[in-house]
Amino acid sequence: MKKLLAATLGVLSAIGGFVDIGDLVAASQAGARFGMGHAWVLVAGVVGICAYAEMAGRIAAVSGRAVFDLVRERLGPRVALLNLVASYLVTVLTLAAELGGVALALQLASRVSYLLWVPVAAFGVWLVLWRMRFQLMERVFGLAGLALVVFAVALFRLPTDWGALARGALHPGAAGQGWAAYWFVAVALFASTVSPYEVFFFSSGGVEEKWSAADLADARASVLVGFPVGGFLALSLVATAAVVFHPTGTTLSTLDQVAAPVVIAFGGVGLAIAALAFFAVTFGAALETGLSAAYTAAQYFGWQWGKRVSPRDAARFHSVLLISVLLGVLLLLTSVDPVRLTEYMLVVSAVALPLTYLPILIVANDRTYLGDRVNGPLLNLLGAVFLVVIVAASVAAIPLAVTTGMGR
Repeated sequence: MKKLLAATLGVLSAIGGFVDIGDLVAASQAGARFGMGHAWVLVAGVVGICAYAEMAGRIAAVSGRAVFDLVRERLGPRVALLNLVASYLVTVLTLAAELGGVALALQLASRVSYLLWVPVAAFGVWLVLWRMRFQLMERVFGLAGLALVVFAVALFRLPTDWGALARGALHPGAAGQGWAAYWFVAVALFASTVSPYEVFFFSSGGVEEKWSAADLADARASVLVGFPVGGFLALSLVATAAVVFHPTGTTLSTLDQVAAPVVIAFGGVGLAIAALAFFAVTFGAALETGLSAAYTAAQYFGWQWGKRVSPRDAARFHSVLLISVLLGVLLLLTSVDPVRLTEYMLVVSAVALPLTYLPILIVANDRTYLGDRVNGPLLNLLGAVFLVVIVAASVAAIPLAVTTGMGR
């Protein structure tokens, strides 16, 4: 029973980590502008992240080492350093966006300016990372993130034309806004579903929780159930925005607007649940990105790392973690719009995606580390096809951002 409970909580934790500020913004904007025309992007993203998260989890369970720990050993210090620099920059930028999301969620609940909440949010994130046990941290914020299901429920209270939603999903189009803008939003939404920190955190988390080959079934359950349900929650954001905003041609620019469908459906109670959900998913993602930034640096340089290790014994790891949080705060205190920052973060993330996922595919096929548990032909085919999609998104991201003015 204890093992079953641990597996169930692991699945729910995976759900909470899937939907972050990038998904809140990108999914809602996609639904408002293009209806259900980007539903296929979420499906593709979920399939891809499941494939690569399974590889990352298997690497951690079988080898006892995190993915980034093996990247330097397998690819050499120079290539791994390029990977480290790109991953760290993207992760810190993502961390800043997540801290901004926490501050915006607190503003939504209190009507106090988000700038005043930024230091509070950062201190809260650092305190949890410093004091809370890894498993408890994941479970608390993962379970709280399930409050996002209110968006799926809201569809039954809103004047939803289910046939129109289905037609929009099955017959995607630019909805009169131009194909360049359509593809820019597709790339941004895709990047939000396969953020680099997700696989690094998942792999390092497996080492934190001392997975072994005996835990492979639990790890796969977390991936194959948790991430698809997370994708369903993101799809609910797309659908509610499509119902409420797409008919009027409204473009979303604030977190208040993202919450509007549940407010229309449930009033003040809906607003309270949405604020809780936004806080939980962005705070949880801030924890994961903060840890991922420190994980990658410590694993590259061979430092002692992990929340399971006392700060005295892993001082450099905890120093990088603190510096990363402070960098995120400094970026937000420039008064940059957190939603706008999220949009730029998704473009940068899309560009860096190949540097994250190619090494995972290489290590997952290395018998030196995995023995007979390397990828099979089907998973290699899926990984290769998905890698082609990642490269295409990476190549297209900046030209689309420039030509469309960030999708405007």
